[in-house]
Amino acid sequence: MNLSLAARRTLAGVTVGVLALIYLPLFVVLVNSVNPSQTMTWPPSGVTFEWWRRAGQSAGAREALLTSVQVALIATAIALVLGTLLAMALQRYSFFGKHSVNLLVILPIALPGVVTGIALNNGFRGILGIDLSLWTIVVAHATFCIVTVFNNVQARLRRLGTSLEEASADLGAGVFTTFRLVTLPQMRSALLAGGMLAFALSFDEIIVTTFTAGGGANTLPIWILNNMFRPNQAPVVNVVAVVLIVVSIVPVWFAQRLSNDVDPSR
Repeated sequence: MNLSLAARRTLAGVTVGVLALIYLPLFVVLVNSVNPSQTMTWPPSGVTFEWWRRAGQSAGAREALLTSVQVALIATAIALVLGTLLAMALQRYSFFGKHSVNLLVILPIALPGVVTGIALNNGFRGILGIDLSLWTIVVAHATFCIVTVFNNVQARLRRLGTSLEEASADLGAGVFTTFRLVTLPQMRSALLAGGMLAFALSFDEIIVTTFTAGGGANTLPIWILNNMFRPNQAPVVNVVAVVLIVVSIVPVWFAQRLSNDVDPSR
């Protein structure tokens, strides 16, 4: 399709405008993390790393960071196991209600976070009688992290087909041997990509976390929300926000590289 010069320029202008709208605020957060002014005056009068030093010495920020990493790692591990099993079952087998199960698996990531949070809060406290804690956050995060692993693994299984697995079975290999030696090596990159995306989603999630966190559990996004409007804390919050941005971007970037660069047929 050939576009006129005016159409190309218009499209380029709209693209630049949208990207600027998305990424300029992130750039402002980065600049404010080294802004000497506590009131975040603009433009900055200089550069300082005092706020980075204070953020490193903040016990609350370090504890929240550790909690976020723990939750993300455990939720990702659960998502890798359950998401892979669900993808294998729905892609390799036919059974009654298969399409309904597929919809139920991907529904948590499509629902508004506030709806999921309220539902899980009611389920934990009202139905099960469980006190909110670190583990309720893990379970809540796993509900939507499963979807990212499921989608990646299911897409890879579609591309792989069943010929190699059938050949392995014809040669006498059992189900688990075939999975370990044939299927798993071919979908390793999909598992890594899904796991990284799941980790990134869990690490910076705040809405569902707000409804499922107990009094002693404080993740990094919640710490940022609680300290944003406190006097003298804004610069430190900007530093922590920059760390959160980096930790969220890196897994997504690696997941994209794995999805694009690895040939599953090799």
